[in-house]
Amino acid sequence: MAQQTHLWIEDREGKSGFVFWKKFMQELFPDILIESKKNSSELVKAVKNISDTDKYIVALDNAFDNPEIYRERRRFNKYAVGKNVIKLDLICFEYLLLEFNQLLDWIYAEEDEFRQKREKAIIARNALINIISSGSLNYKWAEEIAQYDDSLEKRNVEQLSAKLLYDLTRNTGFEVSKGRIGDCWVKSCCEWGNRQENDICGLDISRLSLMDKMKSIYYGTSLKAELLKAGLEVAV
Repeated sequence: MAQQTHLWIEDREGKSGFVFWKKFMQELFPDILIESKKNSSELVKAVKNISDTDKYIVALDNAFDNPEIYRERRRFNKYAVGKNVIKLDLICFEYLLLEFNQLLDWIYAEEDEFRQKREKAIIARNALINIISSGSLNYKWAEEIAQYDDSLEKRNVEQLSAKLLYDLTRNTGFEVSKGRIGDCWVKSCCEWGNRQENDICGLDISRLSLMDKMKSIYYGTSLKAELLKAGLEVAV
């Protein structure tokens, strides 16, 4: 029997992360089998129980200031030894979309009033991306982020990323919460069923197919570098 390649993720079926990964892989890597393991603990257990020679790509969150995630990653490293398992080094699904280099240009039209109304969130997002991409983990020291979130000390990087992403995308076709991802992420332009005349985003003129959207996200995030580790590359 030919070797198969699997992608295992933490996100539960039907939740925003799972829906995104499912669409992303269907468009760019349709031969890969994607499976939800419901949470990080169950994902690590599944890695422990691997007994075949198939190839497994594991999207295990790296929310570096979450002690529980840190423990699960240590267990993963132990159980993955000697197995055909490749770990994607991604902070979390929300951070993946937050770091997308075209995020603001997609969700907001050029003269969109949201650019002014959500200025603090935009500044905080840019600060977070710059700090983490520089290799520093001390994002809570950033004045721009502290001014945006008065509960910053109670959050880890995954929780902050989820809040920022929701605040930036809410009331748009790109809205993302834990339970739902907006149609504009996972459908071609403009297949949003509830679209109103004044729902104008940055893609209103240069409308993209779902394939083109997924390629843009691949090239505009850390996904390209991480998937290359697993031998997965998208042709230009």
